[in-house]
Amino acid sequence: MSCVWRERRWTVIPSPMRENPVPSPNVYTIELKHGEFTWKVKRKYKHFQELHRELLRYKAILRLPIPTRSYTVRRQTVKRGEPRTMPTLPRSSEHIIREEQISSRRKQLEDYLAKLLKMPMYRNYHATMEFIGVNQLSFIHHLGPKGVEGFVMKRSGGHRIPGLNCCGRSQICYRWSKRWLAVKDSFLLYMKPDSGAVAFVLLVDKEFSIKLGAKDTETKYGIRIENLSRTLIIKCNNYRHARWWGQEIEEFIQNHAKVFLEDQRFKSFSAVHENTLCKWYVNAKGYFEDLANALDNAREEIFITDWWLSPEIFLKRPVVEGNHWRLDCVLKRKAQQGVKIFVILYKEVELALGINSEYSKRTLLHLHPNIKVMRHPDHVSSSVYLWAHHEKIVVIDQSVAFVGGIDLAYGRWDDNEHRLTDVGSVSRNVSLPPGTTNDQTPFTTPSDDDKAKTNKAKVTLEKSVEGEDEVDSSRMKGIGKSKKSFPVLNLVKQLQRQNLEHSDSVSSIDSSEHGWYNTHNSQQNLLRDRLPNLKRLYHQASSPGLNHSEDERGSECSSHTDIGELVGQTRFWHGKDYCNFVFKDWVQLDKPFDDFIDRYTTPRMPWHDIAAVVHGKAARNVARHFIQRWNFTKIVKAKYRPLSYPYLLPKSLSTANELSYQVPGSVHARVQVLRSAADWSCGIKYHEESIHNAYIHVIENSKHYIYIENQFFISCADNKYVFNKIGDAIVQRILRAYREKQRFRVYVVTPLMPGFEGDISTGGGTSIQAVMHFNLRTIAKGEYSIIEQLKREMEERWMNYFSVCGLRTHVELNGRLVTELIYVHSKMLIADDNTVIIGSSNINDRSMLGKRDSEMAVIVEDTEFVSSVMDGEEYKAGQFALQLRLHCFKLILGASNDSTIQVQDPISEKFFKEVWIPTSARNATIYEKVFRCLPSDHVRNNVELADFTAKAGLAEEDPAKAVEELKKIRGFLVQFPFCFLSEENLLPALSTKERMVPMELWT
Repeated sequence: MSCVWRERRWTVIPSPMRENPVPSPNVYTIELKHGEFTWKVKRKYKHFQELHRELLRYKAILRLPIPTRSYTVRRQTVKRGEPRTMPTLPRSSEHIIREEQISSRRKQLEDYLAKLLKMPMYRNYHATMEFIGVNQLSFIHHLGPKGVEGFVMKRSGGHRIPGLNCCGRSQICYRWSKRWLAVKDSFLLYMKPDSGAVAFVLLVDKEFSIKLGAKDTETKYGIRIENLSRTLIIKCNNYRHARWWGQEIEEFIQNHAKVFLEDQRFKSFSAVHENTLCKWYVNAKGYFEDLANALDNAREEIFITDWWLSPEIFLKRPVVEGNHWRLDCVLKRKAQQGVKIFVILYKEVELALGINSEYSKRTLLHLHPNIKVMRHPDHVSSSVYLWAHHEKIVVIDQSVAFVGGIDLAYGRWDDNEHRLTDVGSVSRNVSLPPGTTNDQTPFTTPSDDDKAKTNKAKVTLEKSVEGEDEVDSSRMKGIGKSKKSFPVLNLVKQLQRQNLEHSDSVSSIDSSEHGWYNTHNSQQNLLRDRLPNLKRLYHQASSPGLNHSEDERGSECSSHTDIGELVGQTRFWHGKDYCNFVFKDWVQLDKPFDDFIDRYTTPRMPWHDIAAVVHGKAARNVARHFIQRWNFTKIVKAKYRPLSYPYLLPKSLSTANELSYQVPGSVHARVQVLRSAADWSCGIKYHEESIHNAYIHVIENSKHYIYIENQFFISCADNKYVFNKIGDAIVQRILRAYREKQRFRVYVVTPLMPGFEGDISTGGGTSIQAVMHFNLRTIAKGEYSIIEQLKREMEERWMNYFSVCGLRTHVELNGRLVTELIYVHSKMLIADDNTVIIGSSNINDRSMLGKRDSEMAVIVEDTEFVSSVMDGEEYKAGQFALQLRLHCFKLILGASNDSTIQVQDPISEKFFKEVWIPTSARNATIYEKVFRCLPSDHVRNNVELADFTAKAGLAEEDPAKAVEELKKIRGFLVQFPFCFLSEENLLPALSTKERMVPMELWT
């Protein structure tokens, strides 16, 4: 052990003499200070004597030429000329010291210790550090103040592992080991004395307690330290020593970790934190960009946990800087810089899910030794088959935490355009000096002069996973099928003039390892990548017909960057990233850059999602949850017990506001971290459902409106199949408003169809139908549904309060009109323009009950307000909530490009009855007329389904007229069809494999 001493102040004070006429050794309380750290140790005179003898032995051994490496290194660390003379220790026995001599003895011992600690040779020796109670973790600023430390005997067992709770409860099961116990401001840890490695971390929580005595510890002079995860038993030499340890720990924790001991709002593990910097994200474009920048600024550690993680995704798009912003390359670059990266992946049931977490783990582990990856749970040993780790968390240096619904995975990147097509290839118009024109002439063979300049520009185009030098474009879907000829940008010349490097997409982990393609081959690839012209259909009042503006052209989009302008066809989704999982689920994920659906015939499914970033103490709490999961997984899975997978330590809340990096655009608000956690996911004694509690609280206390975006909408408890009460809270809040004659709105945006592979038009998609059953049961079908409960008292007036919608868009693909639903993956609630919940939790039992899927969310309450309008009157709205709600409304209603659509007042009659309801109804009617798309209210049973799908839509019968109809579309919002297959039993048939699984899987 070693440490650097910047400041010293040693004070030795004896404990008060006991009122006992019989002479007895004194116990001295030693107060020490080192920099910002102060602490106390208690020692007897015999401990000074033992230290003195040990140092004399150490001094003598250093003089001997012992031919071992450790002693050679130790001798070399002692500088020549460094004082080696030991200070003098008083020799008189403590038993013969009179009371009037106590002060003199104290001064002698204080001088002895002060002189000793000024001598590096003795100060850094392990016996000295043990005497003053310090170790290599004692003086780390971000771990908080220093508590009591020392050697104890620790009993094995006591972990709360499902199915193994007997361990440590019987003398047959446990063993005693010597460990160095250290107390910090929010946790305890013990270390192995031989290696100094952390062997366990016990977090302070609301169940933290300390008990002494044989009754509670089953051992003489024992101490019982307990929290939600473990019962730790330690043993001391005598009762006085045990009492001192117990008192010191309890006093230190009460002084520094009181916030973790208290019951928090919503029964959360996290406190409410004022003045917290936070920012919201709608769709992954901005989220991934800010995340990439934050990762690039990481200094110490990165925590990542996802339901699914795809190492090869690009965080910044379009790809104009090669692989620089590809996730695996970012992580490898930071690992090479010394940043420690820890990743926890959900270990899926392979027969049920095809996300191939084993490939993700293997890929990340091969990048660098500083990247550690765990998978959990082990299904056989834990008997956990139905539940999943569903959090999506990235934490940088425990100071910045990204949370929400966006996995770092394929298909998640999207922007406000929600494009359906992407068959382009990157072409860049490099910014040129004034007066210079771009060469847009058709490709010609470069001259010798041009070839001579190729060393100035490096261009890399897409390579196969196998690493072939050239790509056969005829084998790659979405490339090389051009039927039209048009000019191609002479990219190479422009790059050469600017001395820039460019690469599109390569499948290697680091492009430098595989070399660069020569410019001649790159030009040939650019020539082969000439592609058909695609047009995104948008309505523009001032210009009838198709809109070809730069920022609304789908694949034909021009993006401005700091190194040039992208023109022509710009590819955003590479390989597996271009997906439509209802049409076909992902396959062959170990070949990330191979397409698995035809871009020319199948539109992608756009992805609508919400996320947030928090800083400071809230980020510390998110990190604490990750640390709890990591350390628990290390305990339950033997393969992670080696020292190469270290225990993680939470940083102190006292230093949380010392931010080394801050995400631009963040605002201050009141933030609390919420979660769903249980014994199987975190190893805790009682499950936590603080997200569920927060949803119900916010709904019950809302005054004007609730806006919900969620991937699922399964609620309304019947206490048989469904147990969460979010739907019931919505019903009661609407009924209260109706009885009090208040204006109140509930908006719900959810996917038109569940996100499972299958074609419901042909009777397939059993999983789709199962989820649809419970969605419709929540909304409109059956006695427990929201609408049926409202009708019992309100009749049809419920329509003035409650609206459910989905999202849909359309495009022209290869001369053919196509449409696809926009998959709403958000997990968000906004209330009254001042309160927001953003996280990974769906509205269903899996996410909300706490005992099932593990989840993470944040509730943000505004503390900075701006002027707005509510129900036609002036209203002080929260800055965070208002801007998020306005962005969502403008996006889905088409108000971003049409200033006549007013969305400022979310509950006025004008907005609700002239904007929201008409827009969603008109869009749904047009889409049904043009495309005959499902789901539809005109299809109530399978007979009507067959008739409906047999009839062609306007897009096939009269494309020109269809285009004119589509010009009337505003935004993406469409009404949700409550009556779709309402006369059919959508639960899985007895003969299907889906019926064999428990019903809880779908709820």
